[in-house]
Amino acid sequence: QVLLVESGGGLVQAGDSLRLSCTASGGSVSGYAMGWFRQATGKQRRFVAAISASGGSSLVENSVEGRFTISRDNAMNTMYLQVNNMKPEDTAVYYCAAKGGWYSDRLNEYNYWGQGTQVTVSS
Repeated sequence: QVLLVESGGGLVQAGDSLRLSCTASGGSVSGYAMGWFRQATGKQRRFVAAISASGGSSLVENSVEGRFTISRDNAMNTMYLQVNNMKPEDTAVYYCAAKGGWYSDRLNEYNYWGQGTQVTVSS
């Protein structure tokens, strides 16, 4: 059973940068595609970015492309989300997820989920 734990969230100011981490335990995730999703209060959980098992390919949602960068270190069993020039609308709980096969922007395709980390951006 793969367990995912997010970290790195917190309260930041607009314009700041933040790096979120997702660390897996209970097994290697090197064979899994992984993704980041976020959920603002009262809103549906939405896709942010995803990366292939090898880390060689990735997809970032259009509205955050250029500010968000996804990466992974399979030796560390960890995935990252670098967020630059943060905006108040980035405020949400950020979740990481893992799935077999190719990466996807569809949350219902992911089998494993973390508990989320809160990110709050003040203006």
